[in-house]
Amino acid sequence: MSPPVVHVPGSPFLLTRRRCCALAVALTGSAVVVAMPAAAAERGPVGREQLRREAQWLLGEGGYVNAAIVARDGRECAEGYAGPADLRTGRPVPRAARLRIGSATKTFVATVVLQLVAEGRLSLADSVDRWLPGVVAGNGNDGRRVTVRNLLQHTSGLHNYSNELPDTAEGFERDRLRSSTPAGLVAGAMRFAPSFPPADPVDPTPNWEYSNTNYVLAGMIVRQATGRSWAEEVHRRVVRPLGLVDTYAPGDDPTLRAPYTHSYHRFADRDAWVDTTIRNMTWGDAAGEMISTHADLDRFFTALLRGRLLPPAQLALMCDTVPMLADFEQVMPGVRYGLGLMRQPLPGGGFRWGHGGDIEGSKIRMGVTEDGRRSAVIVVNGTYADDEHELPAEVSVQRLTDRLLAPGAS
Repeated sequence: MSPPVVHVPGSPFLLTRRRCCALAVALTGSAVVVAMPAAAAERGPVGREQLRREAQWLLGEGGYVNAAIVARDGRECAEGYAGPADLRTGRPVPRAARLRIGSATKTFVATVVLQLVAEGRLSLADSVDRWLPGVVAGNGNDGRRVTVRNLLQHTSGLHNYSNELPDTAEGFERDRLRSSTPAGLVAGAMRFAPSFPPADPVDPTPNWEYSNTNYVLAGMIVRQATGRSWAEEVHRRVVRPLGLVDTYAPGDDPTLRAPYTHSYHRFADRDAWVDTTIRNMTWGDAAGEMISTHADLDRFFTALLRGRLLPPAQLALMCDTVPMLADFEQVMPGVRYGLGLMRQPLPGGGFRWGHGGDIEGSKIRMGVTEDGRRSAVIVVNGTYADDEHELPAEVSVQRLTDRLLAPGAS
């Protein structure tokens, strides 16, 4: 087993641009105390009024502009909203709003890859070079050593191309409508040496580092294996069978289909909210381009965990997790990463499964219990470039997710 590599990661959910939310830096040696609202003391299934208070609490605790929460317990579902959907008009947050799901896209893509594995059309042990010869090369990168499993598990060591994208308001405004290609994104990552050698599949504690490059490559492999883009395969294999009518990959379209809530970000070079809603998301590609809704995300993750999308063997592979970096422990205790799926322990026992997503202006956190009985999808808009704001904001969302999935948790 190779020695562990100490590396400051970005957020494990982030579809990052350059900053990559250095939560781990702020976490080291710090203790975070988040005051709980009165609703935390309640027991049993949550109701609309409790979720409204929870949403309002998130605005105060995290400094967000707006929040939307949908929680399910069995067949009972409740919603809670707070804040304006649009700072210009003050209109309220709409029900069933469409949203950019960022890195939650990865779970859709990983599901398609594992379906192809189940069909014998590719293998997790296949090298990247087997499908994309010469694409991962140069500066110590070697596609002959990186496997499909490494890509899905973030154990490849490949540089995260999004670390190099602009993280200023000026850069955002300049690039918001710019189109990117998968090959161009990967080529940008190849200008950098890998952080560590690709992990061996039998290593229980491999080197781990979140990299959007992994999933762009996975999307490219899907095209090679099927003759169709990852977005087409996600639609054909997941979206259409589950009836996810509000879930899609926008491609070059920078808009969202109505209704939607505006996203806002405070960049380091501008002391004001920047509306980040309209943007070309091809720079996210298979790592985070998709749009969905609370209800569709609940339906997808619940169906996945209940075995509706993958045979038992492939679902077991997806849920076979490895440790993430210890820096995340204070904000996400016990978090582990599988193949496009994250696992966190719940207070009182059991686990929650899911995958979050961040882009400038918006944060999505979601979880489903192992039996699929309970789920929670939390979307907040109004994020910050500085970790002084982002750390307590992240902790508040994590604690709320626990409370919704494990009633009685403090």
